[in-house]
Amino acid sequence: MRKKRIMLIGPGGSGKTSLANVLNGIEGPARRTQNMVYGEKTLDVPGVYLESPWMHKHMIAAAQDASHVLMLVRQSSCRESYPPGFAKAFRVPVIGVITGSGEKPENDGWCIRQLRKTGVLGPCFHINLGDKTGLCELMEALYLYTR
Repeated sequence: MRKKRIMLIGPGGSGKTSLANVLNGIEGPARRTQNMVYGEKTLDVPGVYLESPWMHKHMIAAAQDASHVLMLVRQSSCRESYPPGFAKAFRVPVIGVITGSGEKPENDGWCIRQLRKTGVLGPCFHINLGDKTGLCELMEALYLYTR
């Protein structure tokens, strides 16, 4: 049986690789990823896969190796990146994550609506990797989903 990982998807610049590094215990600067990167605990999907509809089937297929999917949106960027109902394509729990929390709080409602429109049903976690805001809450939720 293959090891299940946390799959991170989101548009370019949403903090996927930085969050993957934190979850995998890797220190140092994040580098832009061009291909899916299988880490110890994560599967980091490049933003271009989300931005190219013909790559969606590859993300859905790769989710076979996932225990759950994190769908990221950046609070400071109000651009629609997910197709409506996209979260429903995954057969594992999908968790909404708003990155850069506190950068533009006035965009919070937009971020939540974007995640709901894509089909994220559960709570949306607000994190900021700069000051570690919200990481404990997200880690606790990930632990609950993997038990």
